[in-house]
Amino acid sequence: MERGNVLVIGNSGVGKSTLINAVLGDEKAETGWGTKGTTGELSMHESEQIPFRIIDTVGFEPSFIKASQAINAVKKWSKNSAKEGHEDNQINVIWFCVEGTSSKLFPKAIIDLSKAASMWETVPVIVVITKSYAVPDREKNIEMVHSAFAQQKKFSKNLRKVIPVVASTFVLNDTAFAAPEGITELIDATNELMPEGVKAGEADIAKFKLKRMRAMAHGTTGVATTAAVVVGAVPIPFADATILAQMEIGMVNALAKIYGINKDERSKLFLKSIE
Repeated sequence: MERGNVLVIGNSGVGKSTLINAVLGDEKAETGWGTKGTTGELSMHESEQIPFRIIDTVGFEPSFIKASQAINAVKKWSKNSAKEGHEDNQINVIWFCVEGTSSKLFPKAIIDLSKAASMWETVPVIVVITKSYAVPDREKNIEMVHSAFAQQKKFSKNLRKVIPVVASTFVLNDTAFAAPEGITELIDATNELMPEGVKAGEADIAKFKLKRMRAMAHGTTGVATTAAVVVGAVPIPFADATILAQMEIGMVNALAKIYGINKDERSKLFLKSIE
């Protein structure tokens, strides 16, 4: 069965692993207590019953250094998915996990999560409000999420849904508890977004590759230009044209390789167009 990929990102201790286990129906991800997260590196989880894989990420720690490490880990995974042979790692839907009991941290958390997922500019986002035990607070929390997203240039249009969840039964006292909820809604919403996410993920990968090709082409052109200036400045007894012509051919061939232009009829047209 062809599967898409869901990237799950959030602060340490927000309950990502518990959420993943609740969605997959198995203890796939390691869980723990306290504020320190248990996920040390990115890991992929899947179940035969769910039509998408779930990628668990390093939790975002309060310190700047650890937060940067978490952001860079997600960015590295994202960039690797653009490499040949790593297409299965392409992200199609993103879950931003924010903790319902810490709503004041929503704006900062969403800024950090947006930085980590910056490569996926058009991939649909679902914000999952974890540990959403207080029903009266849910409407206010949803409004805060929308407000925080509205301030994000890249991701303001990506938000598709905000879903409060209780991933596992939370015992309040001997007679009261918060039962699990929101999990099936999250599965349905993710599954509905998957076709859109596949197209968006492919488009973002293509855009990323084009940016890299442009950067490499600019570098090559810069080197060739500098070399040509040097040739022109050196007082040699014969014409510069012969040397410069060879340099130009070398640069054109290099650009053709960068953009994957092979020696076929189309490449001949390309070369002729810039002669």
